[in-house]
Amino acid sequence: MTTHRAPHSTPLTHLIATCFHVGHLRPAPGTWGSLAALPMAWGIHQIAGFSGLVAATTLVFALGWWATARETREAADHDPSEIVIDEVVGQWIALFTISYGAEFAGVDILKLYPGWIAGFLLFRLFDITKWGWVGRADRRGDALGVMLDDVIAGLFAAAVTAALAAIAHGVLL
Repeated sequence: MTTHRAPHSTPLTHLIATCFHVGHLRPAPGTWGSLAALPMAWGIHQIAGFSGLVAATTLVFALGWWATARETREAADHDPSEIVIDEVVGQWIALFTISYGAEFAGVDILKLYPGWIAGFLLFRLFDITKWGWVGRADRRGDALGVMLDDVIAGLFAAAVTAALAAIAHGVLL
């Protein structure tokens, strides 16, 4: 595995930004980062519930922003493909709907597997296509933009997942 780290990169910032080197998997490192986020979200939910997932997301957002800023400072590419910590944060946000729903209903989060599938696919769709506000955040050209485009994609995915769940359960019929 060859890495071309920025001058301000450290082993710690690289580990965080690449989500323990998941970002070096090919092809489609962003998809690998999103996939890696799934079992992590499950574990966090099992240990600490919805509020724990929100707290972990907030913490990882802050760490990811810091690590991404260090990794990309003075680099030609403001968003290198190996940086996938933003996908982890966005994917966790996309799963907020099912984490909250499982906790609210008192059911095992894995019973909401259609929400896992929808949240994953919708997050990847919004992240890849960069529609609307997602693209605007991405065009900032800085570390905050790297993180924010995935936060917004995650929020869109969570909202659509919630709407699909409401339709499936007859709430929006």
